[in-house]
Amino acid sequence: MISKELLQPFNYLFDSELIDSIANVAFLKTFQKADIIIDIGQDLNFIPLLIKGNIKVLREDTHGDELLLYVLESGDTCAMSLTCCMTKSSSKIRAVADEDVTVIMIPIANMKLWFNSNESWRNFILQSYQVRFDEMLETIDTLAFMKMEERLFKYLTDHVKLSASTSLEVTHQEIAEDLNTSRVVISRLLKQLERDNKIELGRNKIIVLDF
Repeated sequence: MISKELLQPFNYLFDSELIDSIANVAFLKTFQKADIIIDIGQDLNFIPLLIKGNIKVLREDTHGDELLLYVLESGDTCAMSLTCCMTKSSSKIRAVADEDVTVIMIPIANMKLWFNSNESWRNFILQSYQVRFDEMLETIDTLAFMKMEERLFKYLTDHVKLSASTSLEVTHQEIAEDLNTSRVVISRLLKQLERDNKIELGRNKIIVLDF
């Protein structure tokens, strides 16, 4: 049983009955930055509600290269994991802690029960599907229509919005992995963005000047 105070990010979404139910059946789990929360091929018995931190949701190709699909924030859940739970299939994505993360894990049986019996939960699930679908469409558009330099700058400005800080602690290699390209390409494009006075580069730190 968890404290109802931990569910504060969801108070505006869920009715009091659902808050009580979640507090009774869910459990709390914490992850450190870079920990894998859900892995590809994993059978899911619980779905996560994100209380604190950000989670990157990634796809992997046949060569083991990853592509960032979207980032979850406090108050979110992963629509891809919901789909796996509903269809009893293994995970098609990898969810990785982008920083230290706290999640509430809800058993699948309760997720399905509440979908049929609680309107606030059903609305939350359906809205989560829509938001994640829109984000994946944006990712597809970015891949199809943007040059790598544009994708990189969008990546940086998106992270500024997520972290509420213009100073990003991220390595060139981490960015390269998220954008499915090489570190050499990212380093070259970052230097170009610095020459254009859009960013300032430091040691494992990037300050976004123009966003």
